Amino acid sequence: MRTPRIHSLAPSLVMLGALSAATPSQLAAQSATPIAYPRTATVEHVDDYHGTTVRDPYRWLEDDTASAVRAWVGEQNAVTFGYLKGIPYRDALLERLKVLSNYPRTSTPIRERGWVWYTKNTGLQNQSVYYIQRGLNGRAAVLLDPNTLSKDGTTRVGSLSFNATGTRLAYMLSQSGSDWQEIRVMDPATRRLLPDRVRWVKVSGIAWHGNGFYYSRYPTPDDTTKALSSRNENHQVFYHTVGTPQSRDRLVFADAAHPQRFHTVSTTDDERYLVLTVSDRGAGSDGNALSVRDLTTRDTGWTTIITRFDREFGVVDNDGAALLVLTNAGAPNRRVVRIDPAHPDEARWTTVIAEQPEVLSSVSTGGRRMIASYLKDVTTRLVQYRYDGTKERDIALPGLGTASVVGGERGVRDLFYSFASFTAPPTSYRLTLATGTSQPWRAPVLPFDASHFETKQVFFTSKDGTKVPMFIVAKTGLVLDGRNPTIVYGYGGFDITTLPSFSASRIAWLEQGGVYVSVNLRGGGEYGEAWHQAGMKEKKQNVFDDFIASAEWLIANRYTSSDRLAMQGGSNGGLLVGAVMTQRPELFRVALPAVGVMDMLRFQKFTIGWNWVADYGSSDTPDGFAFLSKYSPLHNLKDRTAYPATLITTADHDDRVVPAHSFKFAARLQQAHVGANPVLIRVEVAAGHGGSSLTKALEGAADSYAFTMQNLGMTPNFEVRKTVP
Repeated sequence: MRTPRIHSLAPSLVMLGALSAATPSQLAAQSATPIAYPRTATVEHVDDYHGTTVRDPYRWLEDDTASAVRAWVGEQNAVTFGYLKGIPYRDALLERLKVLSNYPRTSTPIRERGWVWYTKNTGLQNQSVYYIQRGLNGRAAVLLDPNTLSKDGTTRVGSLSFNATGTRLAYMLSQSGSDWQEIRVMDPATRRLLPDRVRWVKVSGIAWHGNGFYYSRYPTPDDTTKALSSRNENHQVFYHTVGTPQSRDRLVFADAAHPQRFHTVSTTDDERYLVLTVSDRGAGSDGNALSVRDLTTRDTGWTTIITRFDREFGVVDNDGAALLVLTNAGAPNRRVVRIDPAHPDEARWTTVIAEQPEVLSSVSTGGRRMIASYLKDVTTRLVQYRYDGTKERDIALPGLGTASVVGGERGVRDLFYSFASFTAPPTSYRLTLATGTSQPWRAPVLPFDASHFETKQVFFTSKDGTKVPMFIVAKTGLVLDGRNPTIVYGYGGFDITTLPSFSASRIAWLEQGGVYVSVNLRGGGEYGEAWHQAGMKEKKQNVFDDFIASAEWLIANRYTSSDRLAMQGGSNGGLLVGAVMTQRPELFRVALPAVGVMDMLRFQKFTIGWNWVADYGSSDTPDGFAFLSKYSPLHNLKDRTAYPATLITTADHDDRVVPAHSFKFAARLQQAHVGANPVLIRVEVAAGHGGSSLTKALEGAADSYAFTMQNLGMTPNFEVRKTVP
């Protein structure tokens, strides 16, 4: 397929740094000075949820453009940055992070329409630069340098797509981390930018056909000043002809009767089929409908393949007139089926790749082969198949970790994939389809020795008896004395798998004897749809129980203690941290909720928050209100409670999980909390849900490290050196 699947709520993976230990008395001494928090005004606002009244005294903080809210943010930032500046090793820590991140790295190459493109970063560039060449042995030239597009380096490029002849290239731009995107067009041979500008694009791909492309967008907001927080509705599909203004774009699909549905399109590799995927997550459905249009005919109608929304269906490619579809229908761990659009009823489907005990997480194509990516206890296994379902071979990988295959066109003889683990940086490999052998394409040279660290996977028992895996990363030969500073990271939602991944910044933690733990909570996709559903809606408490059980296991097995324990998560993982700190405030010393969903009674009121109803449920229903109100972080903070040292982080351009979630949670936490532990909020400027630049990412990581170190009572030595001794 020409257009990748887009997730609407993805995890924010901000990795934290490390420290050595101090005594509880030292911890108390360091936290002895109380913090004077800004006074937050309250209002008399009460909502009625199905006969239950709920006060919302900080409702006014939802107005992100109000001068009073901006003043409040300024006051909070002043206190937070004043605290952070008082940490003596903060600047040295930032310099260490820069050294750790300062190495050349190149992305896995992508071949399209005679071109090869990839990104390269010399080390500390805010954005990676896009390069292009003719064929794998061609001469490389700069295609796009995002660093030149804004003074602060926060303009990002994404979703590059070539037309069938390779004479036009369309790509997306986003500003300051916002999810809103603009599509631009250029001549890739000359790098000449064309005048086309397509705006108000969100949750979209670029699907070329003829002299233009299909894309998805929302109507222009009535009030553009509210574009970062107002609800997004009426997602529509248009066709843009290159060289014409957006006002002349042709409407291809709309559904005014269902304003909270996503409508995304893609084209098959041969551009025969235009594929329309419709999801209705706002109505609580966790699957998608599917229709196609045969672009080789003059018929402008749609052929409906799937009408229901209870299962997932993704077109992998077409094989002649038939469609190869990845689905969990009749197969919770997913399978690939062949569907004839002329006879799409399920009785006529044929299985091409049968369901396996392991989860089939994705399928990539190239050279008329399918590369199936399976998960075996949260590590990747690759299997090569023909289009008729014949298994050709298992593909040997460099080790246990995460492999991501880049699809190719039907005429290629090889494909590329990247491989990474907690201790190995992403490295590109060239896979020869005829033999199944792999050779490194370009491997980064690191400014440190990652071989000094090791990863182990353990399984612990959660509250209800479920076995849950987690990865533990630390220096080789870690002493289990119950005193190791430890960061536990989790996500647990939206069928998203928390895979082994590499972070140069994390080395700062490991160098100092810290332990990093990644927990594979229910709600994710690690073990298929059953694992996902076990952490959804009324079962969401399972996710929190899993995370709590992981901490208890680490303490019981003498990896750490509550005084040495920090928890971190972003987005849905921010919700996780918020819920766990309200349920077990004594279990962790430090809490780091990033861009979190903290108001579970109102999340569906902003931008595309309604899209998360399929996973969370909604307070608009009596049953939804009953289980959401039990764990909503904002509503379960208790007066006069000692909470962990907390650094809430958000960003002013986060138009996915709007910053009001964090604003209201911070205000209520500061009002409820007792004790010397600092409870602060850090609001980044010109950044969004996933950040916006390397500079801001390193500064944010340094502040989160410093906060963690200070409140775990550490005495770190971040001497800036080029290699690990």
